[in-house]
Amino acid sequence: MLLIRGTAGGTALTGTLYEPGEEPPEFKGAPDEGTPYVWVCDAFYEVESGGQVQSIGDREIRIAFESPMPRGFETRDAAIDAAKEHVRTQFARLGVAGETVDVTVQQAETA
Repeated sequence: MLLIRGTAGGTALTGTLYEPGEEPPEFKGAPDEGTPYVWVCDAFYEVESGGQVQSIGDREIRIAFESPMPRGFETRDAAIDAAKEHVRTQFARLGVAGETVDVTVQQAETA
C-alpha cells in the first residue's frame, strides 16, 4: 500500500494506492475485481457557505467533500501518475497552482 500525499499552502491531502494482493475498501463505485492497482482519495471543491473551513496559505476557505471515487489501473506507473494528477487537481480546485503542490509517494507502514 502506497500513500500519495500532496502538500501546499500549509495543508495536505493523502490518498491510498492499493497494490496487488491488498484488499481495497469495498463500496459502491469500486472498480471491478481483478484490477491490480486501486487508487482511493477524497475529492473536494470550494463552496460559498456550509462545508468545512480550511486554511490554505494566508486565507480561509470553505470546502465540501465528494464521495471517494476509486479508480482501477493495470500498472503501478499508471496508477501513481493518475494519483499525483488527482492530488494536484484537488488543490487546483481551491485555487492552488498544480506546479506548487509537492507530491510524495511512500510505502505505508503495516501493523
